[in-house]
Amino acid sequence: MSNFSSQLRASSALIKRLRQNRFPSTYPAAAAAARSFTTTECNRPTIVHKRSLDILHDPLFNKGTAFSMTERDRLDLRGLLPPNVMTSEQQIQRFMADLKRLEVHARDGPADPNALAKWRILNRLHDRNETMYYKVLIDNIEEYAPIVYTPTVGLVCQNYSGLFRRPRGMYFSAEDRGEMMSMVYNWPAEQVDMIVVTDGSRILGLGDLGVHGIGIAVGKLDLYVAAAGINPQRVLPVMIDVGTNNEKLLKDPLYLGLQEHRLDGDEYVEVIDEFMEAVYTRWPNVIVQFEDFQSKWALKLLQRYRNSYRMFNDDVQGTAGVAIAGLLGAVRAQGRPMIDFPKQKIVVAGAGSAGIGVLNTARKTMARMLGNNESAFESARSQFWVVDAKGLITEERENIDPDAQPFARKVNEANRQGLGEGASLVEVVRQVKPDVLLGLSAVGGLFSKEVLEALKESTSTRPAIFAMSNPTNNAECTPDEAFSIVGDNVIFASGSPFRDVDLGNGRVGHCNQGNNMYLFPGIGLGTLLSGSRIVSDGMLQAASEWYGANFTYLQKEGRTSQLSCAPM
Repeated sequence: MSNFSSQLRASSALIKRLRQNRFPSTYPAAAAAARSFTTTECNRPTIVHKRSLDILHDPLFNKGTAFSMTERDRLDLRGLLPPNVMTSEQQIQRFMADLKRLEVHARDGPADPNALAKWRILNRLHDRNETMYYKVLIDNIEEYAPIVYTPTVGLVCQNYSGLFRRPRGMYFSAEDRGEMMSMVYNWPAEQVDMIVVTDGSRILGLGDLGVHGIGIAVGKLDLYVAAAGINPQRVLPVMIDVGTNNEKLLKDPLYLGLQEHRLDGDEYVEVIDEFMEAVYTRWPNVIVQFEDFQSKWALKLLQRYRNSYRMFNDDVQGTAGVAIAGLLGAVRAQGRPMIDFPKQKIVVAGAGSAGIGVLNTARKTMARMLGNNESAFESARSQFWVVDAKGLITEERENIDPDAQPFARKVNEANRQGLGEGASLVEVVRQVKPDVLLGLSAVGGLFSKEVLEALKESTSTRPAIFAMSNPTNNAECTPDEAFSIVGDNVIFASGSPFRDVDLGNGRVGHCNQGNNMYLFPGIGLGTLLSGSRIVSDGMLQAASEWYGANFTYLQKEGRTSQLSCAPM
């Protein structure tokens, strides 16, 4: 986890600089006005229209024993709290001591996995004292990011009906058609800066979890608060429940969502359209992050809304940004200049929304390095070999997905490589001998022993393996498998955190984490601070290339090398 910590510190440094950004006085008044809403509200004192127990029952305002005696008198709290006034640091120490005890003797029973027990304990704190919850999360981000976010959030979503205690966020359903414009005014916040919305159709690599997917929206926004400093009173997790095709949930009497099959076609789009119109009518400056929509809708909805609303899709664009940063960092880790990136041979396993997003962004990056003309785009295309559930994608594929079409290999190209339509992943790796093996398949163990053995024949002296699928069980391979089979010099990154691998004789195989959490808080904060009316490809490209250009290859005596983000 040491490299995970260094990456978090680097990301925090970047976000700190963004927070400290000051816009030049030479900017036009209109531009300054567009940005003013991002800062002025946060600096105003909060007027609390509550007293007594109502404050103690409100997690947004409750400070528990940290209320001073003056505050207790002013807010009618005297006598409702123990007399000892504690500092927030003392409160956290008390909570952490209790947490460590409860991790061993969890009140929810010994059958709970330890990570889920931690989530339950943290969630209870969130319910009663939001300020303290975020202090604990910020001060212990390395330990608790994997609890409130991936991989534990996947387990939470799978068990959400049983874990549900107190509503958090808003739920819009297919039964609310025609009512959403009035529904948005039921949310108490006058200003919302960030919305994370999901329809629950493709939660991580777990598939259709229906209304349970709200857990991923809550977890993402926790990181917006902890990592980007967004006001927790101005974030909103949203579930759009249009049904589920998960037969287990449809038959579960305890399931909390609509027990009907998913809407599709025009009916589905009409629900999303109504939601977008409603939230932007009430909060015209809000940023909406689309999260975990199934592939058939992710790209279509992104293209439908991106030029009209302040929105982005984290699976398509965020994953692409993190992957590009890692790919550029890998070039440097291989001891090559950045200009060599267009020469990298990359095998991509997975052609869903995340895979296509990575392919499009990587191609644009390569093409710009090669001159940004038609021949540059064609040259960049030839560096990718895309394998999906049916094998290698070539132009011979029937009913090929239009989004994957630009990356289908020409028949003569495949034949020259000794490959044909539908060739297996191991065959592609053996024949192409790639510099990078990139996994975005959501299929755990896809990089089998045979695939990793084939990668040993790579033309690169330091091949890179990116097993980016989440949660942990869906990782295409583990770092232990990568280092033990391919060799000590492999560059490894994964979507979920893994511990470094002890290679013996004092050598360490470093496990880098390539996860959207390093990018999406910065995208949201940067959009908020800049006042940009859309989230453009250029913004996302700049963010990913900045990170990639600042991934530094560190060679330490007696250990294998690692990638770490070194901020400028």
